[in-house]
Amino acid sequence: MTFHAGLDVAGRRVVCADGRADALPALSALLAAGANVDVVAPTAATSIRDLADRGLLRHLARQLKADDLDHAAIVVCGEQQENVRRLAAERGLAVSLTPHANPTKRPDGRTGRVILVGGGPGDPGLLTVAGLAALSEADVVVVDRLAPLAAVRHARPDAEIIDVAKIPRGAYTPQEQINDLLIEHARAGKLVVRLKGGDNFVFGRGGEEWQACAAAGVEVQVIPGVTSAVAGPSLAGIPLTHRSLTQGFTVVSGHVPPGDPASTLDWHAVARTNTTLVIMMGVSALPEICAALQEGGLDPDTAAATVASAGLPDQRIVRGTLATISRDVAHAGLRPPAITVVGAVAGFRPGPDAGPALTRAG
Repeated sequence: MTFHAGLDVAGRRVVCADGRADALPALSALLAAGANVDVVAPTAATSIRDLADRGLLRHLARQLKADDLDHAAIVVCGEQQENVRRLAAERGLAVSLTPHANPTKRPDGRTGRVILVGGGPGDPGLLTVAGLAALSEADVVVVDRLAPLAAVRHARPDAEIIDVAKIPRGAYTPQEQINDLLIEHARAGKLVVRLKGGDNFVFGRGGEEWQACAAAGVEVQVIPGVTSAVAGPSLAGIPLTHRSLTQGFTVVSGHVPPGDPASTLDWHAVARTNTTLVIMMGVSALPEICAALQEGGLDPDTAAATVASAGLPDQRIVRGTLATISRDVAHAGLRPPAITVVGAVAGFRPGPDAGPALTRAG
């Protein structure tokens, strides 16, 4: 694969001296092209730190030094980082510039508004046409780590990119602060796109953001996205329904374990639905969830599969049974974002006898 400038970077080292959220589209494109990326910057946006935590790139939290550019194929930096551009020029290295946003009020005189855009499971090709159109018109893009970051390159060069990522049990931007950002920029007369992964209204807090904006008198539009609850299993070759096996599926959140005071789910009842179970945000609590489902009467030998980073270049799939999947996932070192499917359909594998091949199946 090649980077957007046409330079083949697969397996080659790329140095990024820009830790701002504005660098996210370029970094995502480079990772998708197979580059080995080092971000050398004293601070980095939360989504960049998340990519480093997941082992997809390295973050060196310091100022760039001249020898950091040794063996680099390309340098990514901000427009105002003249020293970095000079060092790259001295070595004859190609430079890709990240934008320096300077948004202004909309020239068409329209009142500011917010568009909640569901970005799909991470592959920018799964962003809807309507979502892409909204992104290309935005003055401000408020984005999190699970959004299709590579698609942000379609935003206007002067659009302001704001990273509000939430890392499980790590750095996060409080939801109230996100709401305030949307309202603040819309009231300033700007078109604000809130770009999230999956669908905003499926465990995406889109309803909360809509309510906050509406209460503040800010116009809100919703552009649905492809929910990862369905797309994740599909990309792994797992159909959530099958005429001869199951007549429905149940989507639940596993962000808190059974028995936790914050849990509102009756896991024993979930076990008796006789549907395919889709467990989102459940990596940490998977042992407790699987135990509760077995206690509720679900056969321990029921097929199960966990899909991590669905739709992204680092997608991984672990297959097992209800009795083994939590141990299998831990042994494989899978980390969020991940979805677990429990049911007979989780035993499906793409191939000539299992229907059409699906993209990125493991």
